[in-house]
Amino acid sequence: MSMLNRSTTRPRPLRAVAAAAAAASLLLLAACGSGGPTAPEGQASSAPDLSAFHDQELDWGTCEDTATNETDAALFANPDLECATAEVPIDYTKPDGDTGRIAMLRLPATGEREGSLLLNPGGPGGSGNNFVALLAEQWQANPITERFDIVGFDPRGVGATTPRAECFTDQELDEGSGFRIGAVYDITSAEQAERAAERCVEGTGGAEALTSISTMNTVRDLDVMRAALGDEKLTFLGYSYGSELGEKYAKSYPQNVRAVVIDGAISPDITASEFRLSQYVSIQAAFDDLAATCAESPDCVLGPDPDAAVESLHTILEPLAETPAPTEAGRDVSIYDAYIGIIGALYAESNWPNILTALDELKAGRADALLALRDTYFSRGPDGAYGLDYDSNVATRCMDWPVLTPQEQTAFAREIADTAPMFDLDAFTQEYHHECEAWPAGPEEPDDAASSDAPDAEIPSTLVVSVTGDPVTPHAGGVAMARELGGSLLTVHGKQHGAYLLGGSDCVDDAVEAYILDLETPKEGAECSLP
Repeated sequence: MSMLNRSTTRPRPLRAVAAAAAAASLLLLAACGSGGPTAPEGQASSAPDLSAFHDQELDWGTCEDTATNETDAALFANPDLECATAEVPIDYTKPDGDTGRIAMLRLPATGEREGSLLLNPGGPGGSGNNFVALLAEQWQANPITERFDIVGFDPRGVGATTPRAECFTDQELDEGSGFRIGAVYDITSAEQAERAAERCVEGTGGAEALTSISTMNTVRDLDVMRAALGDEKLTFLGYSYGSELGEKYAKSYPQNVRAVVIDGAISPDITASEFRLSQYVSIQAAFDDLAATCAESPDCVLGPDPDAAVESLHTILEPLAETPAPTEAGRDVSIYDAYIGIIGALYAESNWPNILTALDELKAGRADALLALRDTYFSRGPDGAYGLDYDSNVATRCMDWPVLTPQEQTAFAREIADTAPMFDLDAFTQEYHHECEAWPAGPEEPDDAASSDAPDAEIPSTLVVSVTGDPVTPHAGGVAMARELGGSLLTVHGKQHGAYLLGGSDCVDDAVEAYILDLETPKEGAECSLP
């Protein structure tokens, strides 16, 4: 096994602060489009004609109209950033029909431009525009920016893009309405599932708009953006859920791939339920590690015995299921708020002390620190606007993944609780209905959504970055993704979700940048470590 050596030294401004904030964008704990597939360029003439979309000229300007909340407005005011929108078909089988607009944000190359690096920070539901703007200072010191524009985008359903998934208001989310998740989404009746679907249809602009929000349609949008940017081939960096976009793009448009980096891979060879279960297993493992570390302290809030830490956690949190805890902000913290805040903080080992502090304060009757963890996960700004929510996440997955019957959903919640005992609470193991049960349409058939219409072309070299202790996208998924794409694997030792630019490792950063800039992949068996 080889270790990558750091070749150069350069500044990494704001790494710790910006990386911590950016990590919140990587993956919403989850849980394709309604039209048929769009054939990649160069295929049969019977495919819909997308030339008008590919040949469009993007009108780059300032970004004040792109921000959807105060946090983004402050970030997007950076004069070095530019924004535009790309027009895309709502239904790719009907390119002459209704259209949507994909909101894009770029940091232009500082030197002679060779192309664009498009980024997706994860989700479904993460804003690429926010992600680029948040890390703009890091990108400005990055050698990639000397030769490539850094381009973020809000995928279908997200942020400033239309259609945008709108099911519940920010105020309703503050009040505990909307999609809430414990082991599975807290939907306990067919009527509740119907009401949620009706809210999403109405808020998003109709059934056609809602059901166009899917992973495969985002992949198709990605190819439109590539062409509209004037890039012959795509250079892409996808974190977490972005791994699905990178994988599906590489399979559907192999002839249009220049470079694809996947950081934190969702395994391509397991079912949706198997993936979700693997997430809970990894979250439990992260909690167990936290408990073991905490037990070394004589005043550990989880107690001196790591084997009893889950029971201690339940003792602290279970009362919230019946009586949410008040805060000085005037908002109550429910059992769902508590768990999602803890899950988000488990994403990076550096955040684990915040979990212990929040639990300690809750025991003393103060829930504000726990609320802060929850708000960080959802990127809730001081204006009460949510940078992340489950609306776009659910909308996307309803068009990606199969719907479970009530019996299957109830059994799945029980399986999660048995596998990851921190979720073994009565509040999380009721009788459930699937969140997509009443959705106006279902996923594309696998043969339609995948690469059956893609040209018989070899996928160029790709790079998968996989952290051994990733609590959200298990390392085994990275190994499987590299194997599936026939690409290179960079194994990173550490306990964090996302490594490039986020993990403080020059070893990782240098490897990714060598690949993006010069298509140099790490040697077989290459390894790095997070500090």
